[in-house]
Amino acid sequence: MENICIRNAEPSDYQPIISVVNEWWGGRSMADMLPKLFFVHFRQTSLVAEHGDSIVGFLIGFVSQTFPDEAYIHFVGVHPEYRKKGLGQSLYDRFFEKAKTLGCLKVRCVTSPVNRGSVAFHLRMGFSMEPSAKTLDGISVVDNYDGRGEPRVLFSKVLTS
Repeated sequence: MENICIRNAEPSDYQPIISVVNEWWGGRSMADMLPKLFFVHFRQTSLVAEHGDSIVGFLIGFVSQTFPDEAYIHFVGVHPEYRKKGLGQSLYDRFFEKAKTLGCLKVRCVTSPVNRGSVAFHLRMGFSMEPSAKTLDGISVVDNYDGRGEPRVLFSKVLTS
């Protein structure tokens, strides 16, 4: 993407991002899922995309402490005007490269089954849906994954060299 700078996240990025995250999700309440600690403790693996002085995308991810050969993407956002232009893919590709340099062989992430765009994006990016006993409109979901009444789609992707 032209004139887009992707860099590591900094604590100072928290306020500008948290102030727009619900808007970027069409009014869905998402801000509670993104505490500032990610911008403080996971800067090495979290990314911010800027166009000029504006933040137009971000990816919050980390290496698992429990499974050190796995990385996890916790939260990703792209400004609505910058979607479908390759920015999400650029953020993911940069994260995959960083995860590989840190010894990761797999990346995991989770999304809501109501976010059909996210489900389709992850499948295009080479993620596989983790199988489960339940499906919702043809999508494999895990009930109560993020709390009562919160089904989620679990994804994984094997990193290639």
